[in-house]
Amino acid sequence: MQGSANLNVMIKAARRAGRSLVKDFREVENLQVSSKGAGDFVSRADIAAEEIIRSELMEARPNYGWVAEESDAVDGKDPTRRWIVDPLDGTTNFLHGLPHWAVSIALEHKGEVVSAVVFDAAKDELFVAEKGQGAWLNQTRLRVSDRRKMIESVFATGIPFATRPDLPATLQELARLMPQTAGVRRWGAAAIDLAYVAAGRYEGFWERSLNAWDLAAGVLLVREAGGLVESLGGGNPLVDGDIVCANAEIFEIFAKTIRNG
Repeated sequence: MQGSANLNVMIKAARRAGRSLVKDFREVENLQVSSKGAGDFVSRADIAAEEIIRSELMEARPNYGWVAEESDAVDGKDPTRRWIVDPLDGTTNFLHGLPHWAVSIALEHKGEVVSAVVFDAAKDELFVAEKGQGAWLNQTRLRVSDRRKMIESVFATGIPFATRPDLPATLQELARLMPQTAGVRRWGAAAIDLAYVAAGRYEGFWERSLNAWDLAAGVLLVREAGGLVESLGGGNPLVDGDIVCANAEIFEIFAKTIRNG
């Protein structure tokens, strides 16, 4: 696709950060890792990637605001625009040598995401979207799956780990959903899960207890690929911190199953 100037800046930042992460990924056993809590780690690679992205984006658009996983939020001189960044979505995968992680960058304008990049550097898959311009993977237009039957559909989620309080609710949701489907996947990178829904690889995705940087880019990808997206309560996922999304054909029954059976 022929992207806007902002999208091109985002792609450049994502690719540069991705190259840095791939280099560190090859030496993952030597990374210096500090714990932020059970199952939630931060590494030199993560912080370095965020610094690269921040440098690229803020140099190009110094008046925009900034919110990201590993640093404090910044209010920009332009209050209508801000970058929403996850420099390494799938950190635990990264640190365990699993090649399933991504750079996620979104641009929000007046409370709405208008540009998105999810870069799966390990597989060289660049997912991009702009409001009204569709979603794309490496120059190929994306559409959500057209499957209409739950029993033929594959879904993705994030299963809470360690002592997270939302585990019981997720297990109940899985118990309701799994007998109706062709399978449920748990890959540990919400940005890629959403990109895969946009690409038709999954029919749908849901998860609780997420942050704006986990969701922002992926939400636009799914919507621009023709999918439906809501929070579990029917509101804005970026505000509510949870999500349910699917193709239009099965969204209603999928969302109903997840929400209350």
